[in-house]
Amino acid sequence: MEKVRCYHCGDDCGRNPIVHDGKNFCCNGCKTVYEIFSSNDLSYYYDLQSSAGSTPNVVESKYDFLNDSKIIEKLLEFNGENLQIVNLYIPQIHCSSCIWVLENLNKLNPAVSSSQVDFPKKTVRVIFNPENMGLKDLVVLLARIGYEPYISLEDFDKGKKNIDRGLIYKLGVAGFAFGNVMFLSFPEYFEVNEFWLDQYKGLFRWLMFAFSLPVVFYAGQDYLISAFKGLRSKILNIDVPIALGILVLFLRSTAEIIFDWGTGFFDSLTGLIFFLLIGKFFQQKTYSFLSFERDYKSYFPIAVTKISEDHKEETVQVYDIKKGDRLLIRNEELIPVDGILINGRAQIDYSFVTGESEPVFKESGDKIYAGGKQLDGAIEMDVLKTVSQSYLTQLWSSTVFSENKESKFQTLTDSIGKRFTWAVLTIAFITTAFWLYYDSSKAMNVFTAVLIIACPCAIALAAPFTLGNMLRIFGRKKFYLKNTQTLEQLAQIDTAIFDKTGTITTTMKSKATYEGMELTPEEESLLKNTLRASNHPLSRTLYDMLAAHNIVPLDDYQEHLGKGIEGQKNESHIKVGSADFVGNTTDYDSETTSVHISANNTYKGRFVFHNHYREGVSDVFKAMDQHLHLAILSGDNEGEKYRLEKILPPLTPMYFNQKPKDKLNFIKTLQEQGKKVMMVGDGLNDAGALAQSNVGIAISENINVFSPACDGILDASKFDQLDQYILAAKKAMKIIKLSFLLSLVYNVVGLYFAVTGQLEPVIAAILMPLSSISVVGFTTLATNILGKKVN
Repeated sequence: MEKVRCYHCGDDCGRNPIVHDGKNFCCNGCKTVYEIFSSNDLSYYYDLQSSAGSTPNVVESKYDFLNDSKIIEKLLEFNGENLQIVNLYIPQIHCSSCIWVLENLNKLNPAVSSSQVDFPKKTVRVIFNPENMGLKDLVVLLARIGYEPYISLEDFDKGKKNIDRGLIYKLGVAGFAFGNVMFLSFPEYFEVNEFWLDQYKGLFRWLMFAFSLPVVFYAGQDYLISAFKGLRSKILNIDVPIALGILVLFLRSTAEIIFDWGTGFFDSLTGLIFFLLIGKFFQQKTYSFLSFERDYKSYFPIAVTKISEDHKEETVQVYDIKKGDRLLIRNEELIPVDGILINGRAQIDYSFVTGESEPVFKESGDKIYAGGKQLDGAIEMDVLKTVSQSYLTQLWSSTVFSENKESKFQTLTDSIGKRFTWAVLTIAFITTAFWLYYDSSKAMNVFTAVLIIACPCAIALAAPFTLGNMLRIFGRKKFYLKNTQTLEQLAQIDTAIFDKTGTITTTMKSKATYEGMELTPEEESLLKNTLRASNHPLSRTLYDMLAAHNIVPLDDYQEHLGKGIEGQKNESHIKVGSADFVGNTTDYDSETTSVHISANNTYKGRFVFHNHYREGVSDVFKAMDQHLHLAILSGDNEGEKYRLEKILPPLTPMYFNQKPKDKLNFIKTLQEQGKKVMMVGDGLNDAGALAQSNVGIAISENINVFSPACDGILDASKFDQLDQYILAAKKAMKIIKLSFLLSLVYNVVGLYFAVTGQLEPVIAAILMPLSSISVVGFTTLATNILGKKVN
């Protein structure tokens, strides 16, 4: 069957295109989108639920295995009473139309809450209500609209991935054709006058034409399709000048052999596409080799409390957790793995996973899932699966709590690329018109050489390679940023705000003395178990200092943000926190950091803390004061103000008794004044401020501080290097600008030879990928040198 082009997206429909109303479509997605927008009626879309359209009828019995609860359990990411999440591999995902259809499954069936497509991986993540739609129903629905999932439990368990070898095949076809065309062109190069060569010259030229066909329409189709889609969407992408050059070369060469004007430019044409694909292959391999995301995300400093067989608690890294381990999850901590609830009352917020803020209550023996946040005291759980770092980082990047922190520099990169393309097209047409007037024999060479040599691919590569490599380097230095956009924002900050407790102070060396009435053994035990459930730095310090007591589950536990905590066991009740919270009426010195205790509404006393500041705090603030505005926001009282004045630069603003909402509003006020604010906190009470700031950095010690509200996690041991990280980010942006300059110099020199007719298209095709390689090499080398300067 003759191959045809998709009416909607321009892609090759293959051997069995979908025909509708006399028009050919490459996939159901294109046909569906065309129908909807041409009729401006969504009713057709709803009809798909009961109609297979142009696809064959789906045999539902083939999916009966999806009624097996054991199989369903393996396939689901999350399995709740009213909500399930599944990630399905769909090979038929083809273009933007497919994305549109799959991300609007909720219009096909209201039981689907949302669906999100990962186009490079060809997967769709669907959140649905199992009460109204089973997993089998979802798969059948997808199959009916032409997107049958590929389900293999063996591949699912082993994590196998399908490898796309399309680029290698295209490179092979282009290389084979290029070699043969060059061989057939030799007589033309050397102008050999020989009877048999002259006799079959026409045959050789038509053979070159035949070799060029698979190169243009198979190996080079990505450039043509990308340019077509861009123009159809009114977007002038960087493939437009490349596609134009390919078409001009092909049409001109074809015309020359048809009318016997000459041999054409088939050697240049096949060579151009061959070298373009080599450049693309190199870029793909280089990016895979650097492995930016895999490297930096594998270093997450997230810890969790493990309970050993002798009932001792120890802090371990999440990737050291094994099946069968018992974990302690404190109040407001994230559950890092799937497991079974053993002790405690679980009130879990799964909004990180599902976007639904309604808490879920679980009892002993129930299964709980990674990504949930415990809201009601401490619980103990047995581990069913080892931790998945990629899953936690997926939570970190979830759109549920992502802010619209647009990157100014990224927008600048896109803007330069568009303007550059317009400039290239203008120069190409003007110079071609000039040479058509003065020397028409050079006009075609000039036109194609300009389009090829001035491709802005190198500009497009500068930012992702520079920033990606910096993320990897920062990860090795124990500074973990959410994405490249965060690094760009970090380079632009002009104001840094710091929390005090747990941020510039360390709980590892803090000491406390008790003042007040002696606590009874029962009160000490209740205090210990209440503190056990809290994740506040002072609670953790005090918990470690108190004598060991038997672990008992509390009947009730509540944490009041910015005030304190309270717990109850049988008839005993205890409050721990600020003086006002526990009901202290005694006139104690308010100039110290203290934790007050009351038992059964009777004030007992307080623990007075002697803060120990992190090493290098004074040096960090002095260095940052040279180029940033600084301030301290603390929820504690002014007891440490005198000591802070000695540590901090003169006239540094300090604000005390700040509630979490006060911190958030303070940062919002600065942003309204045009400030770019970085907030550095402990990831607990500072969550709102971290989310509001342009860049929120959480300091990690020996607790589970994973917080999707933050943009970066800094290991506490590297706090004294914070200013170096900021300066390195600023220098990384300078590297990008230098890369732009390098690319601009290359294009100016290349364009000079191109517009003057001194550059053959095939030479331009060789030089173009070399420019991309030089930019990638420069950015990688420069960022590695920069990384060595950061301790």
